[in-house]
Amino acid sequence: MGDMRKEIREFLTTRRARITPEQAGLPAYGGNRRVAGLRREEVAMLTGVSVDYYVRLERGSLGGASESVLDALSRTLRLDEAERLYLHDLARSVAPSRKAPAPVATTVRPAVLQVLDAIAGPAWVRNGRHDIIAANAMGRALYAPVFDDPHRPVNTTRFIYLNPAAREFWRDYDLMANNAAAMLRMEAGRTPHDPDLIRLVGELSTCSETFRERWASRDVHLHRSGRKRLHHPIVGDLDLDYESMELPSEPGLALNVYTAPAGTPSADALQVLASWVATHDAEPALAVAQG
Repeated sequence: MGDMRKEIREFLTTRRARITPEQAGLPAYGGNRRVAGLRREEVAMLTGVSVDYYVRLERGSLGGASESVLDALSRTLRLDEAERLYLHDLARSVAPSRKAPAPVATTVRPAVLQVLDAIAGPAWVRNGRHDIIAANAMGRALYAPVFDDPHRPVNTTRFIYLNPAAREFWRDYDLMANNAAAMLRMEAGRTPHDPDLIRLVGELSTCSETFRERWASRDVHLHRSGRKRLHHPIVGDLDLDYESMELPSEPGLALNVYTAPAGTPSADALQVLASWVATHDAEPALAVAQG
């Protein structure tokens, strides 16, 4: 993570390697291409820059690239929204005038805890490292196996890769593992010098071959909405919709809320979980210990 120029080189190389000349609308002459995907000169031509300039970009000199060049390069490489945002983050990371980002938050204001308490379903606040900063009682109950892990801070990605219980908890484990690593890399583009993020990536890379493989793909992913399929130790299988909403007053933090369509088995299971919470965990929303 410390060598952002290397990260730029690897990211651009892997992205152009996945696009064939035919996909880019170029004729493929001959059968012996020495590189997978597009050549540098082909990327340069399609982007509308000189070959020398693109070579400098791929070697890590993104800091001086204009927004229009980055957008043109994104189109050439067929980057999705997450990849395009990541490319812009990489450019900012090596820009000469780049300002140091604000420290990643590890606490929330009392008003945010009140918001969590006002939400009937499972909800919590997390930062970009996937540390859970605060959670309401339903959130703690839903993610009980994650909170039961003795490591602190409570971190969903660490749980996914280092706790064997994760494979039983998430019914789509491989998808969860892929997305967790990709979201963490997304955060690494935004805050590449965050010491806690560096330590987390180092810990996961040392202890998990699965993480090393996912991390090496250099895939990135946005976590905004979708469905998660869990196997809860108390109420069994759950198919839940989630929304992840950035908190404008808390930069770097997001509010995650889980729901289920009315009349479904998952909605009924959430009601059972709410009854369990009422008798076992009636505490209001809590800031999660980070030490």
